[in-house]
Amino acid sequence: MEPSRSQQYRSTRGGSKGFTFEAAVLKGLADDSGLFLPHAIPALPSDWRSAWAHLSFQELAFNVLSLYISPSEIPADDLKDLVHRSYATFRDSDVTPLRHLRKKDNLYLLELFHGPTFAFKDVALQFLGNLFEYFLKRKNQGKSDADRHKITVVGATSGDTGSAAIYGLRNKEDVSVFILHPRGRVSPIQEAQMTTVLDANVHNIAVEGTFDDCQDIVKQLFGDADFNSKYNLGAINSINWARILAQIVYYFHSYFTLLRSLGLPPTSPEAERIQLRYVVPTGNFGDILAGYYAKSMGLPVSKLIVATNANDILNRFFQSGRYEKKEAPAGHEADGQLPQAADGAAAAPDGAKETLSPAMDILVSSNFERLLWYLAGEAETEGGEEGAQKAGEILAGWMNELKTNGRFAVSDKVLEAGRRDFGSERVSDEQTLETIQAFYAGEPGENPYILDPHTAVGIAAAIRTSSPETYTISLSTAHPAKFSAAVDTALKKFPGYNFDQVLPEEFKGLLEKEKRIEYVQRADISLVKEVIERLA
Repeated sequence: MEPSRSQQYRSTRGGSKGFTFEAAVLKGLADDSGLFLPHAIPALPSDWRSAWAHLSFQELAFNVLSLYISPSEIPADDLKDLVHRSYATFRDSDVTPLRHLRKKDNLYLLELFHGPTFAFKDVALQFLGNLFEYFLKRKNQGKSDADRHKITVVGATSGDTGSAAIYGLRNKEDVSVFILHPRGRVSPIQEAQMTTVLDANVHNIAVEGTFDDCQDIVKQLFGDADFNSKYNLGAINSINWARILAQIVYYFHSYFTLLRSLGLPPTSPEAERIQLRYVVPTGNFGDILAGYYAKSMGLPVSKLIVATNANDILNRFFQSGRYEKKEAPAGHEADGQLPQAADGAAAAPDGAKETLSPAMDILVSSNFERLLWYLAGEAETEGGEEGAQKAGEILAGWMNELKTNGRFAVSDKVLEAGRRDFGSERVSDEQTLETIQAFYAGEPGENPYILDPHTAVGIAAAIRTSSPETYTISLSTAHPAKFSAAVDTALKKFPGYNFDQVLPEEFKGLLEKEKRIEYVQRADISLVKEVIERLA
């Protein structure tokens, strides 16, 4: 069976197309430095509401993934096995359970932290790890050790991607893993989750710099044709299409869970009248981009709300149509501390700010490129293959301008197209703490709920943008125990509060375990190359 258009992949920058799903997954980044996306977004089956309404998460995942993966590449039974193995490690039978957060309104929380590393990245990276293993086993069947195809997975993390990738790929045959993180800018638990995994194929690199520095180095490595070819680089950041694909599933799952909780048959007039919006705490834009794909496929979503912290490049884009890095305040304090931004977030020299929600301390959101490609195609072209090519050229121009000048601006038509599906909010550290406190205090008759700071950013934005006519689902991206400093800062004044009540058994003693880590003294690609060449 020939793959459909939704099962073939192209680059956002127009330089290449017609890739298989396997090629898109193993390459990660296109040769022209673009990101892979499907030639077409598939429409849902005509009976999807009734046929999918009572499926388990795993069954629903198989149905969604099958629209993007040809059975000629991964036969149905193999795909089912991959899905079931990927989510067998989750602690909740629902995988991503939905919680009605406050009885007084229509605010719901989608808990995405029930995987092995207590973060939403597990949903995609458990699947991606199994995909790498599946494709490599198939490539290497019957080959001698000398002829085996091996890949070197390289990724950058602001905290959660690294540990989720490591847990998804640890001890996988023919895979070496190198994770870059900004030294001192991830939480102690996040660092320990990564660096205490001592499997021989796992390597952690702490870089003096920011997440954006780490991300830039990874992109440069993929852009180095000789290095890429020598080490067969593979991507685990959300630039990898499989990451986005796996995350589409929980949007559909949460929709059906909501209908069941309301007692509404999926094809009833009441169900079809529901106004649903999703709010997503956003760093690299992958999590909310999955919601855009779900909406484009036909999930009835009225709006997707981007929630940012002080690193608000996305919020500023949706307000103005300008995508630009903010200049850092001039100068440093005499004692070496970083200067403070207006809302108290310490600003790094390149403009990134340290906040209570560090996984979102990102200046340039890599996955935003995928959305921009769609917006350029819709607003600036006539569609079709010629329009797709032109969209790639427009997008490549924007990305070159961003690289050269640190900014670009889109037309009013492009901005209007983006605002049709997206809204945005900026949440300060002070508002983050207030939100954690409010939900711990709770409403009369309700139990306390402890939010992690990223989830609190989303909830604060959700409260601002919700209405009585709308059901709002805010995504909870991490377990609060991963961010003890922020949680303790917010809740230490409450009588009876003790962080031990938050701490999962898996985290106890983690900070005292043996660690293995490589240190790179500056954000320099040559230094990172030296580490990979020595250890790969």
